[in-house]
Amino acid sequence: MGEKPLYDGDGKVLRITKHGEKVLKVQSHDVDFEAIKPGLDEYLENMWATMYAVKGVGLAAPQIGINDRIAVIDVRPNGKSERLVLINPEIISREGDVTDEEGCLSLPGLYAKIKRHQKVRVRALDENGKEWERTGTGLLARAFEHEVDHLDGKVFIDHLDMVRRLKVAGVLRDLKKTWN
Repeated sequence: MGEKPLYDGDGKVLRITKHGEKVLKVQSHDVDFEAIKPGLDEYLENMWATMYAVKGVGLAAPQIGINDRIAVIDVRPNGKSERLVLINPEIISREGDVTDEEGCLSLPGLYAKIKRHQKVRVRALDENGKEWERTGTGLLARAFEHEVDHLDGKVFIDHLDMVRRLKVAGVLRDLKKTWN
């Protein structure tokens, strides 16, 4: 028997932008919820389908080529799906430091130890336009910071010091040859 798919909705899997594409280095703009509301369900379903297709835990709109301040996260705590929609998210507090290995759907195959915060509190709108706040720890805290970084025009390797960035440059150059 095969594994149950992570996603069984009707969203379309989109192309994920890769490191070096301009949209990943540009600050995303806040969205007007009322203006995007008519197409939001399809937009989000496509983001979920794309993220789950590559077994990600988060995806920001710039990663599908759209410069909107929207992200989705599902770190699947205890193996159960818990989908979070972040529209116009902002990090309102950070505590503690932790260094752990991190990767990114826009830099497939590249991993590096990145220092993040142990506890991160985020404020955002959900898919219904309702404001929410949540404190994340562990992988959720890392995902909050990682996805907000994307919305701010940063990728995880931007957190590396110059020596470590130079070390991954060769690996990155080789990996780019394998990307679609």
